[in-house]
Amino acid sequence: MIGAWHNIIIHPSYPIYVMMYKIPVIPGDGVGPEIIDEGKKVIEAVADVEGFDIEWITYDFGGDRYLESGKLIDEGDLRELGQYKAIYLGAFGDPRVEPGVLELGILLKLRFYFDQYVNLRPIKLLEGVWTPIKDKGPEDIDFVVVRENTEDFYIGIGGRFKGRRSKVHLELLRDLYKVKFDLDIESSSEEIGYQIGVISREGAERVIDYTFKLAEKKNMGHVTGIDKANVLNEMYSLWREVFLEVAARYPSITTEFNFVDAATMWFVKNPEWYRAVVAPNLFGDIITDLGAMIQGGLGLAPGGNINPEGTSMFEPIHGSAPKYTGKNVVNPIATIWAGAMLLEELGEVTAADRIITGIKDVLKEGRVRTYDLGGSSKTSEVGDEIARRIREV
Repeated sequence: MIGAWHNIIIHPSYPIYVMMYKIPVIPGDGVGPEIIDEGKKVIEAVADVEGFDIEWITYDFGGDRYLESGKLIDEGDLRELGQYKAIYLGAFGDPRVEPGVLELGILLKLRFYFDQYVNLRPIKLLEGVWTPIKDKGPEDIDFVVVRENTEDFYIGIGGRFKGRRSKVHLELLRDLYKVKFDLDIESSSEEIGYQIGVISREGAERVIDYTFKLAEKKNMGHVTGIDKANVLNEMYSLWREVFLEVAARYPSITTEFNFVDAATMWFVKNPEWYRAVVAPNLFGDIITDLGAMIQGGLGLAPGGNINPEGTSMFEPIHGSAPKYTGKNVVNPIATIWAGAMLLEELGEVTAADRIITGIKDVLKEGRVRTYDLGGSSKTSEVGDEIARRIREV
């Protein structure tokens, strides 16, 4: 369910039809509820300006529920969320819960269940924000990274082995394909750990094609493919081969390849070279955190986990910061920006642009900003100010 028209009667002869979007919200743990409140506040402001309505549907997945009931997220929850086009997420992570339980049992389950094969990260330095890169400004740092989100070394297949001989049967089940591995392990080591990575032609093609479509839509003109084909040849030579095949469909877009180690260097030295970047899962994870730092920090870094034909999910890329819970001090801009990405996915492009403009204006003025940006404003004050700017315009 993307949205539905509903009727507001101002005069019996002249009914007004307004778009209503139902959006599931998962506030999560730590500072998640605080930052989500600010994101909702800003989305409601822009909805008023643009003339559509929002109905929030809140889900209590997270540490509190898990500790009370032992529940993470089940098939019924997932089917219910699957009615919607976009989910708004705060953060997961609770120090009372063993590390990884909430992240694997909820966050990754959502990503894989809904086949959110695109992880989209804008890397954009805004005016008034400090970057650790000397002599670079907003005109130099403005690109996107598209990270493949379901394959590579993140498929969860691997293990540890003590002994001499073992037989292991492993399976990878996807809507796109199924893969089985039967391993005969012989080892003279005291103990080994192993991890299997998989890149499929189908998985690579769809995320690379998404990137070229995005570059075409936003007039970026250039796409960079990231890999490590000089060392991990069997996996990443396939990735590179598919990249070239897809690129041939978009002759107006120029292309290049970077090995991932070189890309980390060029992100810092010459970020202005990049417009759209597409990377396999592991390398995309690494370079997007670097990208967050060059754009001013995690408090300014939103992300989208996207299935263009299904249910997507939008969130800040930082964690739940439990030591700041309830203090009303964390930066909500990444969450507010993620809300703009959510609206764009719903087709409300003008509303999304209004939010980005509001963020830019507040940061440029510099009067209202949180501690991580050198200020002393509260979380709620940042949300209030961005919402006010949107309504004034």
